[in-house]
Amino acid sequence: MEKKYLPAVQSPSDLKNIPEEQLPDLAQEIRETLIETLSVNGGHLASNLGAVELTIALHRVFDSPKDSIVWDVGHQSYVHKMLTGRYDRFTTIRQPGGLSGFTRITESEHDKFNSGHSSTALSAAYGLAQANRIKKNDAYAVAVVGDGAFTGGMVYEALNNAGRSDCRLLVILNDNEMSISQNVGALARYFAVMRANPRYVKFKAGTERFLMHIPLVGKPLAKAVYNLKTNIKNMIYNSTMFEDLGFRYIGPIDGHNIEQLCTAMEAAKSMNIPVVLHINTTKGKGFEQAEKSPDIFHGISRFDPVTGEPPASGENFSSCFGSFLVQAAAKDKRVCAVTAAMAVGTGLNNFSQKYPERFFDAGIAEEHAATFCSGLAKGGMLPVFAVYSSFLQRSYDQIVHDAAMQNLKMVFAIDRAGFVGEDGMSHQGIFDAAFLNTIPDVTVYSPACYKELNNSLVNAFYHSDGVTAVRYPRGKEPVLPDDFTPSFESFDYYGDENAEVLLVTYGRIFANAANAVRKLKNEVPCAVLKLNRIKPIDAKAIEIATSKKYVLFFEEGQQHGGISETFALRLLEKGFNGLYRSVAVEDDFPIHDTVQAQLAKYRLDTDGMIKTVQEVTGCG
Repeated sequence: MEKKYLPAVQSPSDLKNIPEEQLPDLAQEIRETLIETLSVNGGHLASNLGAVELTIALHRVFDSPKDSIVWDVGHQSYVHKMLTGRYDRFTTIRQPGGLSGFTRITESEHDKFNSGHSSTALSAAYGLAQANRIKKNDAYAVAVVGDGAFTGGMVYEALNNAGRSDCRLLVILNDNEMSISQNVGALARYFAVMRANPRYVKFKAGTERFLMHIPLVGKPLAKAVYNLKTNIKNMIYNSTMFEDLGFRYIGPIDGHNIEQLCTAMEAAKSMNIPVVLHINTTKGKGFEQAEKSPDIFHGISRFDPVTGEPPASGENFSSCFGSFLVQAAAKDKRVCAVTAAMAVGTGLNNFSQKYPERFFDAGIAEEHAATFCSGLAKGGMLPVFAVYSSFLQRSYDQIVHDAAMQNLKMVFAIDRAGFVGEDGMSHQGIFDAAFLNTIPDVTVYSPACYKELNNSLVNAFYHSDGVTAVRYPRGKEPVLPDDFTPSFESFDYYGDENAEVLLVTYGRIFANAANAVRKLKNEVPCAVLKLNRIKPIDAKAIEIATSKKYVLFFEEGQQHGGISETFALRLLEKGFNGLYRSVAVEDDFPIHDTVQAQLAKYRLDTDGMIKTVQEVTGCG
């Protein structure tokens, strides 16, 4: 459908020139564009639909890029991209060479901070605000933070630091009652109480600014009015958390009313001190299916823009894990499932319904979730923390100090291990193998197919001591060779036993290595050593590799500190005098692309492996 207003917005200054009465039409065009584009490209739909009016108001009131707008998580920044000169490229979002699905400082001067993970925006915005103060810059810093992010402890560390400062900082609490899965815990109840009190009649947002301009009596009068408002809120809510921390509080107000939003933001600017603006929005606003199922439409692949139906997906690693856990819980009353606001994404929906007393959603608080699992383990339970690889990074200290150091029996089910494709650099699961590799007494399995996943989980539950991790990729299992039968041992050997060229790998890219071996059969006889348990590496696997002339390790993860480096060290210790090559992600943050393209870029697809073998051996 042809757009009238949106194509004319090449910068925030163009937005300021649109008459106020035409802004709802602009909002409608933005929603149509979101639905049209994401039905083809996939992406974060519900969160962006809910942030349309908020984003319009932000760019009407503030002066980006002079004023810094920092988006927490950043998956709701699509509208921001449209209004900051990127509308003509919006059809490329999440596509190879196109716009990122998150804010990226290399993409636009209006993207002040890289995003991707939750609960970081307030800390970053506070730093920007203090930098402005030190430089005597009159710019503002704005942190747009969803209520789901308030389940993460980093927000409170920032609130505690920022509230008593005198810098120009605005925190917009975008309260839509959702993170990815429905918000949980006391904070969700706190915000619900605030939403449910129509008796709270707040002063017009411009009142304080008016009073401040009255000569002599203005400031004392404004302070008296503020104290009166605070007392009223105390009587109604019995709690003023933000004001206790030193912030001025405005709200809650309608987050889909542009006029109210602009007025409230202007009021916040006039205060010149840290302010929390609490707004209520509807996740998925304007698209009925997304409003009804915001969790499903949080992050979605392509879908029918009329019905909202996605293509049939079938079984994947996450659903396979979820099915196993339900079966395990039926037999073992100790089994507990823990997630960090990702019940649907990690395949725990059925578990949460069948065993609610043993299901725990910790909110967006991976650090807490890991130590909580340690407590469950110490109490005699068998906790399983299902978490995306990129988010497990936040729990490193807790895995070291609260889990491994105490030798507690717990399982990390690491979803989205390896490349994740279009979500880009902040979501790549390429660090977990390397950082878990540094922690003593941790066992790590990396299956290549569903059957191996089930076997790895059994081993993790009942045949491994202490902390055990099972890592698996996003999506479906690869097609494995017809002549390959998993042994369910710590490693498998596939190919010519007498081959002088040995490809070593683990996880899903075993399928690529096996294909390479078959295609090279008449040119360079090769074999594959497939590691099923990547930590600790079986000594017998090292012995097999030591006898080979060429050992080429292909790893879908970071090279430095990874399994390929450990394998090389073990080979040297055994006196290996052949040629060793590690092919992995070397000191890089892979950007968004298809998974296949990412594998190809780092020579981890079949063609890349063949080329590496040919270069190393001088054949071909």
